[in-house]
Amino acid sequence: MLSRLITRLEAALFGHRLPFLLVLAAFTVGMGMLGAKLKFEAGFEKQLPQGHEYIKTFEQYRDQLFGANRLTIAVHARQGDIWNAGALTQVLKVTDAVTYLPGVNRTSVTSLWTPNVFFTEITEDGFRAERVAGGDIVPEKLTPDVIGKVRERAVAGGHIGTLVARDQSSALITAELTDVDARTGKKLDYVAFNRLLEEKIRRPFENDKVEIQIIGFAKQTGDIADRAADVARFFGIAFLLTGLAVYWYCRSIRLTLLPLACSLVSLVWQFGTLRLLGYGLDPLAILVPFLVFAIGVSHGIQQINFIVREVAHGTDSAMAARRSFTGLLIPGSLALVTALASFITLILIPIPMIRELAITAAIGVGYKIITNLMMLPVAASYFRFTPEFANRALARRERHSGWLGAVARIAQPRNALIVTLAGAVIFGLAFWQSQGRHIGSLQAGAPELRADSRYNLDVAAIVNRFDVGLDWLTVVFEATPERKGEVCSRADELLFIDDFAWRMGSVPGVVSTDSLAAQLKLYNVGMNEGSPKMATVTRDPRGLGSQFQGVNNRIAGLSSIDCRVQGVNLYLPDHRATTIKSVVSAVKDFRDANRLDGVHVRLASGNAGVQAATNEVLEASELPMMLYVYAAILILVFLVYRDWRAMIACCLPLTVATWIGYWFMKKLEIGLTVATLPVMVLAVGVGVDYAFYIYNRLQVQLAHGLAFTRALELAMKETGLATVFTAITLSVGVATWTFSSLKFQADMGALLTFMFIVNMVMAITLLPAFAAMLEKFFPRRGPAYMPEILKH
Repeated sequence: MLSRLITRLEAALFGHRLPFLLVLAAFTVGMGMLGAKLKFEAGFEKQLPQGHEYIKTFEQYRDQLFGANRLTIAVHARQGDIWNAGALTQVLKVTDAVTYLPGVNRTSVTSLWTPNVFFTEITEDGFRAERVAGGDIVPEKLTPDVIGKVRERAVAGGHIGTLVARDQSSALITAELTDVDARTGKKLDYVAFNRLLEEKIRRPFENDKVEIQIIGFAKQTGDIADRAADVARFFGIAFLLTGLAVYWYCRSIRLTLLPLACSLVSLVWQFGTLRLLGYGLDPLAILVPFLVFAIGVSHGIQQINFIVREVAHGTDSAMAARRSFTGLLIPGSLALVTALASFITLILIPIPMIRELAITAAIGVGYKIITNLMMLPVAASYFRFTPEFANRALARRERHSGWLGAVARIAQPRNALIVTLAGAVIFGLAFWQSQGRHIGSLQAGAPELRADSRYNLDVAAIVNRFDVGLDWLTVVFEATPERKGEVCSRADELLFIDDFAWRMGSVPGVVSTDSLAAQLKLYNVGMNEGSPKMATVTRDPRGLGSQFQGVNNRIAGLSSIDCRVQGVNLYLPDHRATTIKSVVSAVKDFRDANRLDGVHVRLASGNAGVQAATNEVLEASELPMMLYVYAAILILVFLVYRDWRAMIACCLPLTVATWIGYWFMKKLEIGLTVATLPVMVLAVGVGVDYAFYIYNRLQVQLAHGLAFTRALELAMKETGLATVFTAITLSVGVATWTFSSLKFQADMGALLTFMFIVNMVMAITLLPAFAAMLEKFFPRRGPAYMPEILKH
């Protein structure tokens, strides 16, 4: 059945070569026109794990409590402090400019100049609260006396360390962003928004007196997107190095350009299809298309290797191309379908960005079946090669592949046992060393950017000058509906919240805490002549209710209007996975050990709450996803080869390589994130390529009745050299990424270089050893199964 299908497909493609290539050329032009319109598209909502407990809390109360998509801008005096007319005027101008940016929730904008920032004062008439910058203060009236009053109010209001730096050299402006611009109804374009931040905020107001520092999700995403040119430049270098290496291998310009061109064609189709489906390209997924390109080059080199081998044995180019098509369609399709299945499993992770990324990668891999397994051999059939080229190719092949005969001795029983045991030891060591590997970000600031990038320098500067961490976890205290009417006057709930905040304040990783209960304690002190003994929550229901409303009207983001929902903000020094995990664990411990009737403690909002949800989803999804990938590999291998030995021989080396990769990630402190997880899946996809091509040729030789050792020797000479060459070529190409200004690209360059080499080593050593041991203990009763059309 399979043989007849391949025969018919071969006849159809090679019998109508020109129409087939013309159709593909027209399709490429159309997709190129669409792909040229593809834009970067980032979104905060795309990174939220759907259905997670924390995200449900965040989405339910995001309009009542502090959100997680915050923009923070610091106006920093280069010399001295901000208490001068020039600096304070810049703070006002930046505040006004931020207020009118698209996507900014205007009511959330907070700075020394906004009407939602108060100070408290105790007078002879009692407690009084007023704005830090009263309505009568304007830049023209910023005399030394007025500035002194503003400064006193900022100190009295407790804003030193929050809105004003501890050394008083900087002032903060914060604002909440929405994914949809309320004025236009369109999704916020974060790449364009980042340009606005530079054009409307940094450039106009930064000068020799003040420095403007900007951080937040929007700024981080925009800075990553702005370095897309860096990604393209290193891709060009990798492309050039790959081309030179392929030419060195085949010594033919036509055969060099062919696999590169076919892989680029599939990239054009991929971009065009994304545009057609209405997708953009997320900045964190920018490497995926180029990694899919690498998979295409891998398959292309195998095709070129097959064609050159056939030509070297005297076959004309047309027949060599046809044989390459039939000989590699099975292992090539098997490898690509396996990679396709790997990416489809990513759709099971309930994070929209990963699902979108999975679709992007799956489209690219799916197109490889057409461009690299069909279009390439059909196009190669038009080439003509001289006898001299064939003789030189044969001589080079013999010269370069001689050492693989020694590698094939691994199949000898004694050697196979030694290599198998060594593989088992390596796997055990890698499994042990990779335990406790990191899930989530391991660096402060933006881990995708270098430590010396402008964004991360801004992060470090703001964190060092302010007491309030820029990463925060909001724990929600939710009263049950039946207690709604009495919540505003419940002292026991406020004392419960205050006790929680006090305990969390001593948890490692918590810089400070803030809650309405803490604000009420300060209010109560003010109402009692400043006596520190009164720093508590009043027990009188009527007095508490009036205090509650008075404080809640002046301080946004800590409680809903009806008092039913209150938030406690836990400010963290960073969003490292270890920091977030320890704080979340402490909150859960408190929730389990402490109960209050009619009050539910819910995790979590804030950007750290969103990151915690993402980390937990990735950690829970990783193992099932890998099991699905290996299940797909096992099923596909069995369907093609109908031999359980093939299932084990192809999967075990890949398993060892995967765990060595995890060990490598742990040593280099590369956390498993929404950006790195797909790269590991891609590495598995490339590793599958190596295993399938080698095992396929082994099966062909065994199907001819050869002894196992001899069959492996021929298989290694036929395709082992192409496997080694492919791994080295791809490794050299992506190794250049380590010099990128994007730390994410540099890390992925190191990881992929390592994984390409490790997968190759496992394929040419452990695969033959495992296969030989299986052959020894479970010998075949007859020749290996292989469709007749592939037995050549």
